[in-house]
Amino acid sequence: MNLHMGSPRGGGDYGGYEGEENEVVSEINTTPLVDIMLVLLIIFLITIPVATRTVKLDLPTRLSHLTLVKPGNIVLAVTKSGETYLNEQLVNHDELTAYLKKAATFNPQPQVQIRGDSKANYGMVGQLMQACQQAGIVRVDFITQPPPR
Repeated sequence: MNLHMGSPRGGGDYGGYEGEENEVVSEINTTPLVDIMLVLLIIFLITIPVATRTVKLDLPTRLSHLTLVKPGNIVLAVTKSGETYLNEQLVNHDELTAYLKKAATFNPQPQVQIRGDSKANYGMVGQLMQACQQAGIVRVDFITQPPPR
């Protein structure tokens, strides 16, 4: 007695049992792919909130290496009111850009040192960095306050 439920051909869908020739299955089994994608989704859902949290920091007050102020260095300063100084002279953005482009042609290039007031707007410091980058200055350092002894 034959109790299986099969196709009308009598061979069933059992991959060649009961004397039937093996048929090529042209369908892709997507179950493992779906399992892997669900695991990756869970991992991303767990790690993204950790990666996007901001941590309240006190910015460092110590230098990682000693930066010497040499006569050829360019010292840029930003005050808390947003004024920009080039070697202790008040300058506007256009004057600063022209000076930096000229300085970028020297060989070796002078080192640019940015001093920012602790209450200065970060946007102003970012503009100084952008001006240095557009002028082609290779080395830019940030001068910080040494820690109290």
